[in-house]
Amino acid sequence: MLMVGLTGGIGSGKSAVAARLASLGAVLIDADQVAREVVAPGTPGLAEIIEAFSPGVLAADGSLDRPALGALVFADEAARRRLEAITHPRVRARTAELAAAAAPDAVVVNDVPLLVEVGLAPTYHLVVVVQAAVPTRLERLARDRGMDRAEAERRIAAQADDARRRAVADVLLTNDGSLAELHAAVDALWRDRLLPYERNLRERRVAQPEQVQLAEPDPTWPQQYDRLAARIRRAIAPAEWRIDHIGSTAVPKLAAKDVIDIQLTVPTLAEADGPLAQRLADAGFPRTPGQWWDSPRAAGRGRWEKRLHASADPGRPVNLHIRAADSPGWRYALLTRDHLRADPDQRSGYLLLKRELAATAPDSATYTTAKDPWFDEEHLRAEQWAAQTGWRP
Repeated sequence: MLMVGLTGGIGSGKSAVAARLASLGAVLIDADQVAREVVAPGTPGLAEIIEAFSPGVLAADGSLDRPALGALVFADEAARRRLEAITHPRVRARTAELAAAAAPDAVVVNDVPLLVEVGLAPTYHLVVVVQAAVPTRLERLARDRGMDRAEAERRIAAQADDARRRAVADVLLTNDGSLAELHAAVDALWRDRLLPYERNLRERRVAQPEQVQLAEPDPTWPQQYDRLAARIRRAIAPAEWRIDHIGSTAVPKLAAKDVIDIQLTVPTLAEADGPLAQRLADAGFPRTPGQWWDSPRAAGRGRWEKRLHASADPGRPVNLHIRAADSPGWRYALLTRDHLRADPDQRSGYLLLKRELAATAPDSATYTTAKDPWFDEEHLRAEQWAAQTGWRP
C-alpha cells in the first residue's frame, strides 16, 4: 500500500492537512498519538520507563509525567538515548500494526512531527511537507494555543528548519493563505498524485510521460535524485551496491526532459531478477515491461543488455537503469555524464540537438533513437577525453 510521510513545523497547519486527507479517505496514523499509547498506564513501555528513570516520572494519576521526564533527558544525551531505546521500537511496531490493518488499496498517511529529525524520509513512498512563514506560525500559535511569543519561538527553534524539511519534501504545501486554499491544494494532491500513485504501486505499473518536453535546468534535480537514491538504497539493503545520478538531469545547466535517470550497479544482471525486482517494485519502482538494452557504441558490437525499472509516482518520472558493474553500457553512462559535465562546448552542442529533436520528435522513443548518431560521435570524443585526463568510472 502507499505509505505517505506527512510533516511540518509547529504552527504550519500540518494537522489541518492530516484532517483533510483523512476526510478524503486516507488512513491516518498519528505518531504523537501512537507515542502516547505505547506508554499509557499499564503498558510494558511505561513499566520500563519507570524502571529506567524511577517512579518520579509518574503523575499523581499514574500516567507518565512528560514534563518531568523531559527535564531528565533534555540535557542528558545518554538518558535521551535510553528513553528512545524504550519508546522507538514500540512506536515502530504499533505503527506497522496499524498500517497492516489497513485495506490493500489504502493510502496510509503517517503524521510524524519529527520525521526529518529522526531520518524517516526514505521509509515512505512520498513525503509531504507543510510549510508556512515564521510570522504566520507565531500568530497561529498565539491565537490557537495561547502561546506567548518567547515560548513559540523556542518551540520553532527546537525543530528542523525549513531548509532541512524542503530537502526531504517530494510535495511542498505552502500554507500562508486561507483554509479553503489549503484544502484545494490537498484535494488536488489526493486526486492527481496520491490515488494514481497507489493504483500504480498496487498494479506494479510505471508512470512515464510519452510526450517529449524539454524543461529548463532545475537546480533541485540533484536533490531530488538524493531522495530517490535513499529509497532505492533502503530497498536493496543489506546490499551496498553503487547508485549514480546519470543522464541529462545529472549535468548542470543542461535542459532536459524532467525525468531523473538513475543507475543501479549490480554484480551481474542475474542479481536484478527475483527478489530484487520485487523489493524495488514495493519501494515504488516497478519493472518496465519488455526486454531492454542500450545501443552499442559503435554499432555492430552486440546489444548492451540491462534491466529497466521506473517510478510508479505520476508526479516524479524516474528511469532506473540496472546494469552490471564494468559492463560497456554501465561505463558509457558514467563517461558520457562526466564528459558533458567537463566540456561546455559539447554540452552546448548536445543542447541544440535536443531542442531541435524535441520540436520534431512525436514521442520519447523517436526522440531517443534520433539522438543515436550524435551519441556515436560523442562516444569517440568522450573516450579521447578519458584517455587524456585519466578518467575512471
